[in-house]
Amino acid sequence: MVILNKCVLEFTSVPENVAFARVSVAAFASQLDCTLPELEEIKVAVSEAVGNAIIHGYRNKADKTVRVLATIYKEGLEIRVEDSGIGITNIEMAMQPAYSTDPERMGLGFVFMQSFSDRLQVDSTPGKGTTVTMYKRIGLRGAKARAN
Repeated sequence: MVILNKCVLEFTSVPENVAFARVSVAAFASQLDCTLPELEEIKVAVSEAVGNAIIHGYRNKADKTVRVLATIYKEGLEIRVEDSGIGITNIEMAMQPAYSTDPERMGLGFVFMQSFSDRLQVDSTPGKGTTVTMYKRIGLRGAKARAN
């Protein structure tokens, strides 16, 4: 796939940065001439992935780093959220609706990420961290015009 544009964000694992990541990736994705519903889906998916990294991956430790990579291809948008936290022991179980390691949470993060992405991949190693990769095909009006 041909990369048309990319952006990398790194920030501290504090809850306030969920909103930062959400709007930053949405602003980056807007060059694709996304519809408003597509932008909202991107925002929710990014919020869930970054929130999971902070809450579950780092257990709310504020001195860690979350990394978000957003890449625009001719075919769509890929968003990767990385942490070097505790990792996920059982990815299949973690992706089940209503499953959460925190009883205060609803356990719908992966459900939202999956429903708002065309493809979702979760890679994790206990003790080393988690990478969530989401891919979304978008009506690439702006990107197609630049690529031609």
